Amino acid sequence: MTTTHTTSSTPSQQELVRFLEDRFACAQACTECARACALRASLVDVGQGEELELLRRRGIMCAEVCDATCRALSEQNSEDEAAVRAQLEWCVTVCLETAHVFDRHPGAEQAADACRTCAKACGEFTASLG
Repeated sequence: MTTTHTTSSTPSQQELVRFLEDRFACAQACTECARACALRASLVDVGQGEELELLRRRGIMCAEVCDATCRALSEQNSEDEAAVRAQLEWCVTVCLETAHVFDRHPGAEQAADACRTCAKACGEFTASLG
């Protein structure tokens, strides 16, 4: 009698739940970051100086990157792990750079914190991809 051993590469229920929780936390952090960055950018009038223009542009860019990341995470057909990983890494980079710019401006602390929270959540989700 021959016994055949099969190994399953299917993730356990616990791994799947953790994956979905990490994905949701990242998407939620992206949404919050996008909202905070868009608000911060809207408070800066165009033409108020080079440094404030950088703050405004950074806020807009970060909001757009976070929005795109959230959309990528919510799409059912986002099976391309390499593309999702690249999007997440891009989001982490932009969020950290934006937080650094916001740190230099009084009143932008909440947006900077949202950026750092988003970067952390996306980094953790990236790590969970393996």
